[in-house]
Amino acid sequence: MQPIIDQVQSALGGRVSLVLGLVLIGALTLQALSMLAGTWRRIYLEREQRQLSRERMRLLVKSAAAQLQQIEHSQSLWNGYRKFKVARKVRECDQVYSFYLSPNDGKALPRFKPGQYLTFQLNIPGCSKPAIRCYSLSDSPNHQDYYRVTIKKVLPPPDQPQATPGLASSFFCDRVREGDILDVKAPAGHFALDLEQDKPVVFIAGGVGVTPMLSMVNTVAESGFKPEVWFFYGVRNRSEYIQMDHLMKLTAKHDNIRLHVCVSDPAETGAAEDPNLHRERVSIELLKRLLPSSNYDFFICGPPGMMKGITEGLKEWGVPRENILFEAFGPASLKAPVPKTDAPLPVAEIEVEFSRSGKRCRWKPDFTSLLDLAEANGVQIDSGCRAGNCGTCLVAIKSGKVEYLVQQGATPEDNSCLTCICKPKESLVLDA
Repeated sequence: MQPIIDQVQSALGGRVSLVLGLVLIGALTLQALSMLAGTWRRIYLEREQRQLSRERMRLLVKSAAAQLQQIEHSQSLWNGYRKFKVARKVRECDQVYSFYLSPNDGKALPRFKPGQYLTFQLNIPGCSKPAIRCYSLSDSPNHQDYYRVTIKKVLPPPDQPQATPGLASSFFCDRVREGDILDVKAPAGHFALDLEQDKPVVFIAGGVGVTPMLSMVNTVAESGFKPEVWFFYGVRNRSEYIQMDHLMKLTAKHDNIRLHVCVSDPAETGAAEDPNLHRERVSIELLKRLLPSSNYDFFICGPPGMMKGITEGLKEWGVPRENILFEAFGPASLKAPVPKTDAPLPVAEIEVEFSRSGKRCRWKPDFTSLLDLAEANGVQIDSGCRAGNCGTCLVAIKSGKVEYLVQQGATPEDNSCLTCICKPKESLVLDA
């Protein structure tokens, strides 16, 4: 009997030892897995931390590079006017010419932001004083030996054939020749494409308003970036095409650039099967038909009627104001207004004194700007673009405050104002 009991105890002891061994192995395995999981988690967190550190460093380097580029850009720009030689004059289409301008001193040119403009001081024969005009740059900033502007001669309206054609545009198109020397200010303006954001954009151009868009689309094509670009270009007929062959080549080479041409003249013929040629004006209805959504930055430059219709349509479509950007020379009623602060005095109480001219004038709501008031009262104030871009109409403020009607392109000095785009907020004394 005893041997049997000994065998049973021996078997039970073996099983207990086996169970204990398995439990011990399981516990050690769980501990090892827990340690391994902790190690993996630590490795993962360290890797994430390294990635975050690298991303922070990349952003810091990018920010520092942008600041350095901005400093270098501001330092490379010149004050006042610089002499430029007309290296080439190229006919683009009827009454439209491109001027390739090389620095007369032979030094490299600073880069500009695609969409900016140049300001010219023109000594036009028969004029008692220089004419100041602004024209958009029409090529990318990736050329250190020339700037290009593309200018259309402004003809009299069809219903006023005896009217005088555009003074400066006629001078450029009819009289400026290769080899002539022009006085030019450094590139300026806030209507510019920022490739750092890499956002999808829509370019909307009418007629010669295509010029800043050419600068932008050329920059996109040459940059290596691939932002989504929709380009809507409106003309009356094919005789008004500006650089169309070039644009067609760009769209064929870059699948991120989509070109849609709108021809409004019903007599114009063309390939009806071309999905990118539209027998209609550029309109908000066309944009809604073709664009996947309204989630774009919209850049607009063209005739006032087109710009007004497009901008109002975009706002009704729900596009935020900050995503609608304009360029306008001449009376700039389409630019985004500056938010108003304190309410101005009643109009009847506002008096404007032009101290040097010795004239006191009562402000009336009929006037569009201080420059308009001055001209109506025989006060001479030099002006150029009449859109707050060139800075020619700058006048010192001796007392009082002004309110800007639109966002100014030029930056006025302290205690001065750009008279072409502001009105009095209270009684004023101006040094004019």
